[in-house]
Amino acid sequence: MPRSFRSRSPVSLTVMIIAVIAVAGALFAVTKISSGVPDDTVALAAAQSRRPGKCPPVSTRKVNSKSKVGTYVDSRGAVQHIGDGQEPFRGRNCPTTPATTAPATTDPASTDPAATDPAATDPAATTDPAATTAPPEAPPAGLDILAKDCSQSKLAPHDGFQNGNRCVSTAFGEVAEAAQNPSLLIQDAPTQVQAGQGFQIAVSTRNLVRDRFLAAGQGGYYVESSLLNDQGLVRGHFHTACRMLQGNEAQDPAPVPAFFVATEDGSGGSQPDTVRVSVAGLTTPGTAQCAVWAGDGSHRIPMMQRANQIPAFDVVRIQVQ
Repeated sequence: MPRSFRSRSPVSLTVMIIAVIAVAGALFAVTKISSGVPDDTVALAAAQSRRPGKCPPVSTRKVNSKSKVGTYVDSRGAVQHIGDGQEPFRGRNCPTTPATTAPATTDPASTDPAATDPAATDPAATTDPAATTAPPEAPPAGLDILAKDCSQSKLAPHDGFQNGNRCVSTAFGEVAEAAQNPSLLIQDAPTQVQAGQGFQIAVSTRNLVRDRFLAAGQGGYYVESSLLNDQGLVRGHFHTACRMLQGNEAQDPAPVPAFFVATEDGSGGSQPDTVRVSVAGLTTPGTAQCAVWAGDGSHRIPMMQRANQIPAFDVVRIQVQ
């Protein structure tokens, strides 16, 4: 006859308790992995594998949503990046170690001008221009660059008019230092207005010289590279627009806004100033979204030196009664 539970020794009971605790711990670990905890390395690797061209962090330490830099997986399984890209990456098609440059060796012949430059001994000798052309820059290590120009695009070239399904070959142009990147803020705007009632929006800009505007309707859209003045400030203008919101979700971008104007008044500089934009009355009752954003001479939001700088834009909501 088998012995009753009461007849088990204290040692046996202790062993059983330890076994139960171990099983519970294992189940908890499995649950944590399957729940997509932000700092879970397994979840990060799985999410990265679903996104070709992305490389996992070089560092093997776990990174969570409270870190200042790094990559993690949120509760939805989406990859999130904290910081402005300082964290290096590696993986498929990515370097596992930083690129190193072999030490340069000195060629004794290189100290003799005649040995390297025929023109040093023969004034009639000429240099082939093709031989002095710098080779194209290689893409940054660890990045899977899909395109840098329109040479492989199947779309028609952009012609300066406001047409979509085109490829813009215009170079981005000049970008200012971080401390001189354009900044913009709505200083004052009404919270509610009557339908058809005109109002004003006070806009302050900094580091934006408002002296450059190529009319998009005349073929000046995306055709000019960004330019800086002699003080290193962006030359351009700013836009103001209002549209009536339809629901509480991302809006249809296609409709023409209820109001739009571009400001090129020849002013602006390194110090903040204020421009009061007059908005014609909005005739449709509801919630208006009024936005203001800077543009370079050819209507693109000015570039920023760093990825974690906020571009020159601002927005308010106005109730139209």
